[in-house]
Amino acid sequence: MAYVISDACVSCGSCAEGCPVGAISQGDTQYNIDPDACLSCGACEATCPTGAISEG
Repeated sequence: MAYVISDACVSCGSCAEGCPVGAISQGDTQYNIDPDACLSCGACEATCPTGAISEG
């Protein structure tokens, strides 16, 4: 199951830098994860300073 980013996202970009497949991009108000590209590896969750990322 792909990971998702909640409203707790502060748009710091650390998750996008940590994603090995580039599945994370900047949206209008926060970063978003492309569920089709996400490998569910958890690398993004480990880098998020606000805990905004979880397995969806």
